[in-house]
Amino acid sequence: MSRADRSSTQPGQPGQAPQQWPGRPIGRREVLALGIGAFVVASVPLVRRFGRSRPLIRRSLPVMGTIADLAVVHDDPALAHAALDAAFAELVRVDRSMTRFRDDSDVGRANRLAARQAVRVHPETGRVLKTALDWARLSDGRFDPMLGSAVELWDVAHREEPPPRQAVRQFAGRALFRSLQLTELSGAAEVAFRDPDARLDLGGIAKGYGVDCAVAALRAAGIQDGLVNVGGDLYALGRSEDGDPWTVGIRSPDDPAVMMKTLRLGDRAVATSGDYEQYFMYAGRRYHHLLDPRTAAPRETDDHSLTITAASCIQADAAATALFGDSEANIRRLLDRAGADLSLA
Repeated sequence: MSRADRSSTQPGQPGQAPQQWPGRPIGRREVLALGIGAFVVASVPLVRRFGRSRPLIRRSLPVMGTIADLAVVHDDPALAHAALDAAFAELVRVDRSMTRFRDDSDVGRANRLAARQAVRVHPETGRVLKTALDWARLSDGRFDPMLGSAVELWDVAHREEPPPRQAVRQFAGRALFRSLQLTELSGAAEVAFRDPDARLDLGGIAKGYGVDCAVAALRAAGIQDGLVNVGGDLYALGRSEDGDPWTVGIRSPDDPAVMMKTLRLGDRAVATSGDYEQYFMYAGRRYHHLLDPRTAAPRETDDHSLTITAASCIQADAAATALFGDSEANIRRLLDRAGADLSLA
């Protein structure tokens, strides 16, 4: 998802949401493992209150290639369930529009046709692409939404050894984002590719945008307090059921049972990029899914994760993707340049 702030995030018109998602109240003494990825969210306050906590209702759904785990705090169960339906519908809608794995998505149609002709896409896809291009320029190409061909080549989920070096080198240092021609129209947008090797892949930004859309749906339904966590992209809405800020623990990349850091969040997004979940091992080296556009190969770094907080999840997602593996000095410099209320966690 892109880095547009929440005021420019449009949840769109969701279709009818599935009604079979299970939900249940969570007791105040339980710990929520919200999302199986980078975060653990504790529902137990750091300072015990002796009043009655409000009901917390949680749902999970596979979407965007991961598990979306949502929780809302509200006294009306019917309203809470309706809000969760709307939020999940937004995640599904964004996924269908921006995934590269569907030929009929905006991204799928562009990848099939945009090297030969201009392709019209939904205005929100255009906004996400604009934000992606902003981050590509800001990061001097370390973030490249047009590196889809190299991502497909590596396909770390199904590989057991690296692809041939010659095949990798053809995508290295190409700055393929410069080949994306984005034209904003009245009520729509058009994209065209000026390089036949360019392919869209919004995997480093669309998830954050989906989180923001889900949060907008919760707010529109009357929810002021809740959590949206989609595989390492999280937004903490309002307060926990005990009235405290949400306590978000960041897992250690070396041991998922260990919390590396704890954050206290309210109305703020956080995103983590890491090399420890999607990878394969070959000749003693870890080959992960976060590619460096300069080499078209997995980024080499001693730091296995990077966590960014921001006012919106689209911003946190793009920043964490763009800056993973860079030096702390460069990360802080680029966050200052971005000027979008971003910080290193």
